[in-house]
Amino acid sequence: MIDYINLFIKSIFVDNMIFAFFLGMCSFLAVSKNVKTAAGLGFAVIFVLAVTLPLNYILFEYLLKPGALQWLSPDFASLDLSFLSYIVYIATIAAFVQIVEMVVEKFAPGLYSSLGIFLPLIAVNCAILGGSLFMEQRGYANVGEAFTFGLGSGIGWFLAIVAMAAIREKLAYSNIPKPLKGLGISYIITGLMGIAFMSFMGIKL
Repeated sequence: MIDYINLFIKSIFVDNMIFAFFLGMCSFLAVSKNVKTAAGLGFAVIFVLAVTLPLNYILFEYLLKPGALQWLSPDFASLDLSFLSYIVYIATIAAFVQIVEMVVEKFAPGLYSSLGIFLPLIAVNCAILGGSLFMEQRGYANVGEAFTFGLGSGIGWFLAIVAMAAIREKLAYSNIPKPLKGLGISYIITGLMGIAFMSFMGIKL
């Protein structure tokens, strides 16, 4: 259990998708103008990461990695389908993003309208695909670890975009030099927040 807790905390703070790896920056900067909208997208990212990472883990372990198909027949023991991992991961992610899009459109049309094109673009969000690629690279032991990493990564992304949205709402009342207004000051704040999150790297988990 302690290993799962460590992995969960580490994926939120130490290996934060935004501040440690700067993945998913397009949606992060475009949607972080309003806390409510940012929170909506953040919850969608949490759901997609938490569902697709365990599913992609199963697909990789039992279909894609070298020798994964030996459960079908010993003749397939040397077969390596890992070159298909990008296509399979993206197809899985796109399917669940479509489900999220339909649910949000049905039950929260205001949020659906405010998110606009960035809701379906979760399918190509670098943070979502990055989560699956990190899962493959780090070789997690089981589905539980993959789920924990996905959930923690989603919450980390959620915290990052909501915090950024809250700061940008406050900045609307600040006297910012004209050349830095908009994305200029957002890039600076993102960099400073990234430096702040680097302090979590000193935590031994």
